[in-house]
Amino acid sequence: MEGETSMTAANALAELHSCPLFKDISTEQLSTLNTLLKMKTVDEGATIFIENMRGESLYLIRKGAIKISKMLSEGDEQVLTILGPEDVFGEMAVFDGGNRSASARVAEQAEIYSLSRTDYDYLSELDPTLCLQLTKNIISIFSEKVWASQQDYREMLLTTLERNS
Repeated sequence: MEGETSMTAANALAELHSCPLFKDISTEQLSTLNTLLKMKTVDEGATIFIENMRGESLYLIRKGAIKISKMLSEGDEQVLTILGPEDVFGEMAVFDGGNRSASARVAEQAEIYSLSRTDYDYLSELDPTLCLQLTKNIISIFSEKVWASQQDYREMLLTTLERNS
């Protein structure tokens, strides 16, 4: 992706310390993590990754909006959600490197930070305590997404049942 640079520690610390991805991570630990983050500026309409593509990085949105969608049929897709600043997506890639379950496209020019699986693995050797806290935060974010999607599905079913009764 074009526009990839390493962030300066001072900029990242000021911007990211309140983000859920960095909950309970000290300023010193965030400084360490910051050395592994890459910032990318991505134009509106660009694709970050597509469904079934092998996952290599997790992403954190600094500015802009990212559309997450699933293909229904060739050329037809369903938008699942639109994410904004401080939202994390693609987080499972740092754990398993498996195929993406959805596509991510830029809905509004964005600045995103990425953490590759390789850098995540390096972090686990460099600072296991920090990596454990980051892992807990990633799992927490992912769990909230799963819970929210279950609630959305439940509400959809209840609405359908009410309409049909």
